[in-house]
Amino acid sequence: MTRELIIRTPDDWHLHLRDGALMRAVTPLSGAHFARAIVMPNLVPPVVTGDDARAYRERIMAALPAGTAFTPLMTLYLTETTSPDDVAASAEAGLVHGVKLYPAGATTNSDSGVRDIARVMAVLERMAEIGLPLQVHGEVTHTEIDIFDREQVFIDTVLRPLRDRLPGLKIILEHITTEQGADFVRESDANVAATITPHHLIINRNAIFVGGIRPHFYCLPIAKREHHRQALVAAATGGDARFFLGTDSAPHVDPAKESACGCAGIFNVPNTMSCLAHVFEDAGALGNLERFVSLNGPAFYGLEPNGGTMVLRRAETPTPGPSSVDTPDGALTVFDPGFALYWYVAERRPA
Repeated sequence: MTRELIIRTPDDWHLHLRDGALMRAVTPLSGAHFARAIVMPNLVPPVVTGDDARAYRERIMAALPAGTAFTPLMTLYLTETTSPDDVAASAEAGLVHGVKLYPAGATTNSDSGVRDIARVMAVLERMAEIGLPLQVHGEVTHTEIDIFDREQVFIDTVLRPLRDRLPGLKIILEHITTEQGADFVRESDANVAATITPHHLIINRNAIFVGGIRPHFYCLPIAKREHHRQALVAAATGGDARFFLGTDSAPHVDPAKESACGCAGIFNVPNTMSCLAHVFEDAGALGNLERFVSLNGPAFYGLEPNGGTMVLRRAETPTPGPSSVDTPDGALTVFDPGFALYWYVAERRPA
């Protein structure tokens, strides 16, 4: 049995850091394990312009402890009034590494999102020209579509037509939750990829309801049936370069989760690497963990892998991490995978 694994320092290609006191509490936790992260722009108000992204990046950097080797990779929030010129200028300056498409109303703070994709086609065409990736929250929001079917319907009605119209556009289907999502990536060319979260590799939709309503397992896109979870595990552990880690760690303090209308989002950064090592070991694929967390993402985004390394060790007895993190806004529950964790991050070595 493998007891130690040394990999390139991983990156997180889909992360929510929020803002204010909550952001200052959670940012150091990402900085402890990841060298880079694609930071989501769905603040209130959203990060729409290059100036917004620059100011947000400065706030993130100010929240990091001195000497932390962590680089936030900024994104812009796509609206129907987004300027193609501002997007291009922000990308050319190295300020932003993608633009996020939220269908209006699809998830937390998405009310400013896109209602008609035809109205943002000029931005998408410019992005295809300059090679700037589009990060997609892949769900329709029509009330007549069942919540468990919204990813598949989005792929069929929005994403396939967009891919066929703009084959040069780099697209990341974020936090896929279905077998259809994995199949869409596989059937596409190298310009299409997907991120997968640790929690969607571990829970299925039963977890939300067994023994009562479990608000800390509620996220969007919502967890699906068991066969979809198994398909995601096969995609993540199989070594395909088009699948890579995006934690979609989305902090909401407990009162916001445990309410009559609880917020969607799972906070998983503190134990992501432990959970992933368990999943990959269980699949007999520990040798592919580095590809998923450290190599595939940089290759798709046109960046070099990190120079440093991370040492993961397997203990003889369970090594549970924190179940909760205190913040000035309240307690923040950490994702519970539902099984004992033996793997832990022992060391992060600089280049």
